[in-house]
Amino acid sequence: MKLYYSPLSPFVRKARVAAFELGLADQIELVPITVAPGRPNADYAKDTNPLRKIPALIRDDGSVLYDSGVICEYLDAQAGGGRLLPDGEARWTVLRDHALATGLCDAAVLIRYETWLRPEEYRWDGWTEDQWDKVNNGLTWFEGNPDDCGDAGATTLNLAQITLGCLLGYLDLRFGDRNWRGDCPGLSAWYERVSQRASFKETVPLE
Repeated sequence: MKLYYSPLSPFVRKARVAAFELGLADQIELVPITVAPGRPNADYAKDTNPLRKIPALIRDDGSVLYDSGVICEYLDAQAGGGRLLPDGEARWTVLRDHALATGLCDAAVLIRYETWLRPEEYRWDGWTEDQWDKVNNGLTWFEGNPDDCGDAGATTLNLAQITLGCLLGYLDLRFGDRNWRGDCPGLSAWYERVSQRASFKETVPLE
């Protein structure tokens, strides 16, 4: 399998962490790709992902999977199923929390684009603060619902835990001055434990 990736993307990291958690990382070849708003990559759009987003997984039969959530579900199935996404009632809780953590990743990446990639004269401060409000609301929710964060020392993290951990790592990387830890001490302690897992150590986003 081949994974089109950029090491700084929280969505790419989610797929990579999942692969390590499932024992599949050594079966995936990493293929670097540069994609960003306003920087079209026509070949990638034509041959891999029309949305020009990462990650994208090329399966052994040549077919392509995207986005990160779909890739993670596929890897879970390849590993026997039921590890990243449990069965029964617990599945709905994990899917809900995964949707929240994914939305927070979306907001954080959009903030990065708005404050770094967009020319300064076109930046919309009110829109950026609205994205930050989403991030802060989501972090507050996870802080107030520690059972949904789950056990950082579990045998395998579920999909929501992986995504939440990747979000927090991205906030540290791109927005270290925001001090989310000071507002969410319980979440900070949980992330410190998650960060010690081999899957997170192997995928630390470095510029």
